[in-house]
Amino acid sequence: MSATESLFPGRWWHALPDGRVQCDLCPRDCQLHEGQRGACFVRQMVNGAMQLTTYGRSSGFCIDPVEKKPLNHFYPGSSILSFGTAGCNLACKFCQNWDISKSKDMDRLMDTASPQIIAAAARRYSADAVAYTYNDPVTFAEYAIDTALACREQGIRNVAVTAGYIHPEPARELFAVMDAANVDLKAFTESFYHKLCVGHLQPVLDTLAYIHHETDCWLEITTLLIPGQNDSAQEINELATWVARELGPDVPLHFSAFHPDWKMGDLPPTPPATLIQARRIALDAGLHHVFTGNVHDPEGGTTFCPSCHAALIVRDWYDIQRYDLTPEGRCPHCLTAIAGRFGKVLGHAGKAFGPNRIAVRLSE
Repeated sequence: MSATESLFPGRWWHALPDGRVQCDLCPRDCQLHEGQRGACFVRQMVNGAMQLTTYGRSSGFCIDPVEKKPLNHFYPGSSILSFGTAGCNLACKFCQNWDISKSKDMDRLMDTASPQIIAAAARRYSADAVAYTYNDPVTFAEYAIDTALACREQGIRNVAVTAGYIHPEPARELFAVMDAANVDLKAFTESFYHKLCVGHLQPVLDTLAYIHHETDCWLEITTLLIPGQNDSAQEINELATWVARELGPDVPLHFSAFHPDWKMGDLPPTPPATLIQARRIALDAGLHHVFTGNVHDPEGGTTFCPSCHAALIVRDWYDIQRYDLTPEGRCPHCLTAIAGRFGKVLGHAGKAFGPNRIAVRLSE
């Protein structure tokens, strides 16, 4: 164990008859011998039990606009304290945060922070919420849950940015303390998940349905469109049709642009036209709120009323240029209720942060 690691008892595992332990956190169901680590690298069998090795350790803290998660219908314009640890339970060849999520170097975890310290820092920086992000909070679920509980005691909301690759029991515990989630629906084919993520599609669909139908957690979805891999009109239509049918038309869907990274550096970036077309396909499939990301597309960043089609929240990147909702979250023109979580007063404008994060010091 590295000097920067710490051991914390894992909550989801069971002993096997042959002396190994099985991790019950995610569908990988890693079965480990003494000293062996799971596929996420941060869960290890130590002295006959499952241990989380990154509890209380972070790769850094920043203040972001909530739109950067991306969440466009969860208290728009508010600020959020973002942090992550290391490790991931998927193995996406296109990972955009591979230096953190794929890291096996625990010395990257520079900051030590208890849940109470994180909650206090969020309060000190006037953050409205804490985001568990950069790497997947599923891998550090015990830490995320404890931190979320500490934040709730301070009146601070919690946001999970996740791939949703998690078993039902830990999902119940994790999303019970989250106020919002953005789930990466990486594609809509089993072959994509198998070949490019070393995972499966159905558990993610199950997580999406669970969050939306069984919890109070606000849900938005992001799909990173990769040229030639998951960007066909047919697949986009099937994905959007599933969301509209199984979750409903009001769940926001974000299509984000891929840039060459990790093990897929030989592919071109996603053309803006692909995102614009995907947005149109999803709208035609019946979704009310479809956005584009990682490209300059003011129309693709705007929230429109699904009834009268008035532009209600106009965004340019993370800059909210116009906010035209009633305090109750209705269109002021036709009084249609807009799905989401909206406050009576608009929070900090996204332009206060710009495209760059503001680094956070945990102590003065």
